[in-house]
Amino acid sequence: MSSLPYPVRVAAGLVVTAVEEVQALPRTIVGLPITAVSTVLQLSMRAQQVVTELAIKGDTALEGGRPVEDAPSWARFDDDVDTGRAVKAPSRPSLEQAATNGHARPRGAGAPAVGIAEDTPSVTPDALPGYESMTIAQLRARLRTLSVDDLTELLAWESSHADRPPFVTMLTNRIATLTAEQ
Repeated sequence: MSSLPYPVRVAAGLVVTAVEEVQALPRTIVGLPITAVSTVLQLSMRAQQVVTELAIKGDTALEGGRPVEDAPSWARFDDDVDTGRAVKAPSRPSLEQAATNGHARPRGAGAPAVGIAEDTPSVTPDALPGYESMTIAQLRARLRTLSVDDLTELLAWESSHADRPPFVTMLTNRIATLTAEQ
């Protein structure tokens, strides 16, 4: 060990480090702009994260227990374009009403499967296989391909099964739009 005082040894280490950095400067100067931009972007993203976290905390604090709407009244979809005239939404038919009005397809052709009663409701509507597990966005993407009869069948199925308000509203609005166009 050296007998020199500690502050002198630290100062000598700083001088050696400075000399090494100056010697390495020609190699590191090429990457300096990229490093600077990267650091600035990293800091701005972190600042955005902090602001977003604060907004979330503020929303939680201001919420005060008020319920969140599933489908806000101001939400509009492409299929719900206002044409200047009021469109009366059709009433929600029950499964039996839809079947007696001829708006629903038969639940299945042929005899029921062994061990299943004939009046057992279908797990999925025939108009759109897999409907029961669709999200609202997936349903919205498929709406334009469905006829009024298909939509009525889906509405009847939804009303008698899950009865999810956003799905009922979307199906009802699409039926009203197609009916108004006819």
